[in-house]
Amino acid sequence: MVALSASCAYWGMLLFKPEQRALAAVPMQAAPEVPVAAARNLFGGDIAVAAASSYQLRGVVAAANGRGSVAIIATDGQPAKAYPVGAEVAGNVKVQEVQALYVVLSEGGIQKRLDLPPPESAPSSSAMAAPLPMPPVQQQLQPAPPPVPQPAPQMPAPVNPTR
Repeated sequence: MVALSASCAYWGMLLFKPEQRALAAVPMQAAPEVPVAAARNLFGGDIAVAAASSYQLRGVVAAANGRGSVAIIATDGQPAKAYPVGAEVAGNVKVQEVQALYVVLSEGGIQKRLDLPPPESAPSSSAMAAPLPMPPVQQQLQPAPPPVPQPAPQMPAPVNPTR
């Protein structure tokens, strides 16, 4: 009975199968090249660095717990001002994050990173003055205490065994 039902179902599906429609041949277009750097931004991999912007990071006061951190930023050649996290620098530009060596600004939802300028290079050896010699440390010498006489060690007397 099971074999008869399976056979009827198979032949019924073949008999009542709709005709296949012809598909129009469409030339395949090459997929556009997607830059990998753009995909990193989707997952927080890269943050755009605001290199040529009107903002210059002059200094950072980064708190250990993140609260109370302040960025010192100069805008459009103006004197530098201190901005805490969440403060508006200009227009729709806000300080989003303050780290020890950089600050992240949010400009209309786009994150931009301002790095601290590299420290000024050390002066050349010819410009450096010779270090001043340190005066010698003088120690107060105190006379050593007189030696305490020690009693001479006693040698045990030899034992003569008698037989």
